Amino acid sequence: MKLLVVAATEAEVSIYKDQAPANADLLITGVGMTATTYALTKHLQTHKYDLVLQAGVGGSFDTSVPLGSLVVITAERYGDLGAEDHHEYIDIFDMGLISGDSHPHAGRILANPFSDIHEDIDLPRATGLTVNTVSGNENTIARRRQYGCTVESMEGAAFHYVCLMEGVTFAQVRSISNYVTPRDKSQWKMKDAIINLNNWLISFSQSFASK
Repeated sequence: MKLLVVAATEAEVSIYKDQAPANADLLITGVGMTATTYALTKHLQTHKYDLVLQAGVGGSFDTSVPLGSLVVITAERYGDLGAEDHHEYIDIFDMGLISGDSHPHAGRILANPFSDIHEDIDLPRATGLTVNTVSGNENTIARRRQYGCTVESMEGAAFHYVCLMEGVTFAQVRSISNYVTPRDKSQWKMKDAIINLNNWLISFSQSFASK
């Protein structure tokens, strides 16, 4: 089985990249939605895979999710794609610029149509919110909590969008490095999150690639 692992930075897959099986490719896209969209779309024009797997760290709005633990993302939403109207935020759908059900959106979300292949990813399921600016103050956090998502990242929605548009089987796995609170890096568990993510990636990719 042919696997593509996608990551925003080399640091997030620093251990895995030296132990990846021969039939598993690795694509480093760069940080954010723009870089992810370009790099992944270009790569998929000339390569075919049984599974495209995005791996990275993220913050959790839910403090019951242990730091360093892993989740698989079922659906993504945009967290800051819209406009400010004085003290109010209007998202892109409420502005009427995109229909909430325009392909590949459904009910304003970018959902992963899970199939049998996802049964091998034995991780808790969560929803993702993608932002250009990571949450770091109370006002921003309060607004973004209203989406009801678990995990915040800077690439998830772009990854889901491209994979849905290209019709490829995909999955997004995030390791929780921090809680979404006013910024305090002393409370983050980035090293643990990266180690746990890489250990899972090594095990999963070796099993998947052998099928």
